Amino acid sequence: MHTFWREAFPLGIKYLSKTTSVFFLSHHETQENTEYKFLSEQMSEQLKSQEEFLANFNWHNFQEGIDAVDEKNLLEFEELVAKTFIATDQEEVVEGVVVRITDRDAIVDINAKSEGVISLNEFRYNPNLKVGDKVEVLIDIREDKTGQLVLSHRKARTIKAWDRVISANETGEIVNGFVKCRTKGGMIVDVFGIEAFLPGSQIDVKPIRDYDVYVNKMMEFKVVKINHEFKNVVVSHKALIEADIEVQKKEIIGQLQKGQVLEGVVKNITSYGVFIDLGGVDGLIHITDLSWSRINHPSEVLELDQKLNVVILDFDDEKTRIQLGLKQLNAHPWDALSADLKVGDKVKGKVVVIADYGAFIEVAEGVEGLIHVSEMSWSTHLRSAQDFVKVGDEVEAVILTLDRDDRKMSLGIKQMTQDPWTDITSKYPVGSKHTGIVRNFTNFGIFVELEEGIDGLIYISDLSWTKKIKHPSEFVNVGEKLDVVVLELDVDGRKLSLGHKQTTANPWDKHEDAFAVGTIHTGEISEIVDKGATVEFGEDVVAFIPTRHLEKEDGKKLKKGDSAEFKVIEFNKEFKRVVASHTAIFREEEEKNVKAQTENNNNSSSNNNASASTLGDNNDILAELKAKMEKGGN
Repeated sequence: MHTFWREAFPLGIKYLSKTTSVFFLSHHETQENTEYKFLSEQMSEQLKSQEEFLANFNWHNFQEGIDAVDEKNLLEFEELVAKTFIATDQEEVVEGVVVRITDRDAIVDINAKSEGVISLNEFRYNPNLKVGDKVEVLIDIREDKTGQLVLSHRKARTIKAWDRVISANETGEIVNGFVKCRTKGGMIVDVFGIEAFLPGSQIDVKPIRDYDVYVNKMMEFKVVKINHEFKNVVVSHKALIEADIEVQKKEIIGQLQKGQVLEGVVKNITSYGVFIDLGGVDGLIHITDLSWSRINHPSEVLELDQKLNVVILDFDDEKTRIQLGLKQLNAHPWDALSADLKVGDKVKGKVVVIADYGAFIEVAEGVEGLIHVSEMSWSTHLRSAQDFVKVGDEVEAVILTLDRDDRKMSLGIKQMTQDPWTDITSKYPVGSKHTGIVRNFTNFGIFVELEEGIDGLIYISDLSWTKKIKHPSEFVNVGEKLDVVVLELDVDGRKLSLGHKQTTANPWDKHEDAFAVGTIHTGEISEIVDKGATVEFGEDVVAFIPTRHLEKEDGKKLKKGDSAEFKVIEFNKEFKRVVASHTAIFREEEEKNVKAQTENNNNSSSNNNASASTLGDNNDILAELKAKMEKGGN
């Protein structure tokens, strides 16, 4: 105890008490400290004796050890100090009171031996700071070289901030924050002195188009996420709004009824529809329920934040998905369609949609008719609707069907012109020759267009008199012109049979004489095929040579590219078939030689008995010839 006073008295410490407002002036005190000291005009009667004791005390004698101090007085003084002052350990956060504010600083009393000074820059987040406000401060330095108590509000906020943020996250407490600036993906918010991140999606329940309106504003937030490792804090303002909306949502959902008309605000626009805020509950207007007329995008009808009335069309059992309608607030355009309109009438309209199967024509606002692609042209070759019309075209059509109950209408364009089949017999009689365009192939023939709406079929067998065609593409290409002859005409069935080979004379009429059985022709082996080979005799005739008829006189067989003489052994005009043989040529010659030799031998045997030849010799010759012939036959 006495040690404390032996250290304190030489320093001339001044005692400051909020109760007595008494100061002990030190010879080390600066002019700045003197400015802050003041004397209280009222003194407590209880402390008068203590003040007189301190005023009359002989400090010099005490320091030199000349006079002794009463132990009772020392105890009273220490008790007074203990009651008045707080412990001022460094790096400790305590609560103080703002007692004065200057142009640059705030004077804060923490119940210590002297007051501390804090720059107003540390209170920038709180522009409404005033005398008497309680603030948290950190005792940075108990006494600097000038004897000043150094405090920091910023450091105190940082130390306490994490505790508060963690507590707010755990308890769900609503905190105040200052929006400092924008950043990528959201905003930076000052919460208890800590920079927290506010994602753009957590600002409001509605999409935010201008983030800058929130900068430099105080707002309420909820701490939704904390990363202790990286000291990151995420806050949300949207969570507070959603909590309020949830209450409103329950009230609205409880009153929902189909057919009910409600007021809402356009919240979001997508390619497939519009989301409407009904005051806490969202509903969807599908693009088909926006207008009776066909539209390409909802933005053609509505815009963001637009107020409008909608009708409830349907909702699920939990009422979480609400289907709304806008066009249903007005009468259906079909109800206003003229009662005089009937099948066969001509109407004008605009092409609004094109599909592969046809085009939709808007004949009146909200009233559409379909022109099927088959009703766009008299041609039987179906093409795409884009070949005839495009979106935006104004067209005139004839009503083919009209169903007011189902609200359907079919139209036709080709009916605006005469059907080309009405005078088909006079324009294309059987036997007449024409030139058409090849439109498409089938496995069995070719379709040729004589004019738009008049097509005929050429069977593959009617393409050529002489060529064997497996597929029409071997003979002609799509788009080429081709001469044809009308073979048959079926007006009722709208069928026209054509032929191409009939445009020329049948060459097999003259081939019947030129390639008669037994005639000999010279040709070259063009192909080796199964069971034989083929030989081309000119451009029109291709003869078949069986394998056994390819053998030459030396016993070898003809190969591809070999030239030789061939004998016609079969001719069929109906099936256009010619069969020839090379072996038959030299074999016939051998047979003649054998016959001649036999006759000579017989004559010699009868006329010349002296001949040395015997019957056995003749038999040997005949056997040799027979073996040779059999060998050639194989």
